[in-house]
Amino acid sequence: VQLQASGGGLVQAGGSLRLSCTASGGTFSRLTMGWFRQAPGKEREFVAAISWSGGSTYYADSMKGRFTISRDNAKNTVYLQMNSLKPEDTAVYYCAAGPVITRFDEYDYWGQGTQVTVSS
Repeated sequence: VQLQASGGGLVQAGGSLRLSCTASGGTFSRLTMGWFRQAPGKEREFVAAISWSGGSTYYADSMKGRFTISRDNAKNTVYLQMNSLKPEDTAVYYCAAGPVITRFDEYDYWGQGTQVTVSS
């Protein structure tokens, strides 16, 4: 499975971005999907995850109410809508895919990452 993330960029604090991650080479509808991020000098951290059907979603506490994960199985794509962005959200965002939904970075497949920079 190959994952291609996109949608990152530079945004002012309080703004919004929508990240996309498109999968190829596998059965997307059978995969759980997750988003993680890594800021400079910090460990990679969990952002959000969604079950294969989209019926279950999980968020890190600091993202609840601001970020929304969703998926379109017909397009083999998972999205991360990010609102009310803060400078501390600045990081490289990675999408991941695997058979089991989890908050831990135990996914089998990873995308290349997309940079999100939030200016104050």
